[in-house]
Amino acid sequence: MAQAEKIILSWSGGKDSALSLYQIQRGERFRVVSLLTTVAEEYERISHHGVRTELLDLQAKALGVPLYKLHLPGRNVSNKVYESLMKRTMLELREQGIRTVAFGDIFLEDLRAYREASLAKVEMRAHFPIWHRNTAYLARLFIDLGFRARLSCVDGQKLDESFAGRPIDETLLRDLPKDVDPCGENGEFHSFVFDGPNFQCPVPVKVGEVVLRDVRYFADLLPASGRDDVVLSTSSN
Repeated sequence: MAQAEKIILSWSGGKDSALSLYQIQRGERFRVVSLLTTVAEEYERISHHGVRTELLDLQAKALGVPLYKLHLPGRNVSNKVYESLMKRTMLELREQGIRTVAFGDIFLEDLRAYREASLAKVEMRAHFPIWHRNTAYLARLFIDLGFRARLSCVDGQKLDESFAGRPIDETLLRDLPKDVDPCGENGEFHSFVFDGPNFQCPVPVKVGEVVLRDVRYFADLLPASGRDDVVLSTSSN
């Protein structure tokens, strides 16, 4: 049997990343050697998702997969700076014998084309484990497999603040407006996964303050002392 190819997974800590990791780990073609996450350096939180890096570290440990953090400087990193940092990172990975990066994208064609073109510049390629899968099916598969997650961020133009911090379950899927994708593929929401079939143990998490920034509601997820320890309060600024 041929040796599995080493692969890096672009990791947001959310539902689609978790499903992608699960799919890769079930197969024999690839071996995930690291998760790659971009972190807002000023806030020490996952870019766009707003999840604390403390939880990110606990999550990677529970999954038993090494974590590589790419820190992005400043509040508003230009695309030029981002691409320069990412190119440098990809070149470092190539030196380690890695030629493929996996992504949890589902149907955004422009984003896929951008990722493929960017990787081609450094002679690498992209892999999309859940590409073109039905999002309603994926959302229910996520639940049926035993994954557990909470919404870390929601678009206030599509969802009200009551959705921030909610668990991903059948009730949430029923409550989502019809124009919101069940996987949030259009940016309607982001999530943090704290348990699942490939977790060695759950990551205890509770919901702290919910804050409105621009048009997004961010739930401040915090490490908890117990599995079901949940506290929810709201404010805005």
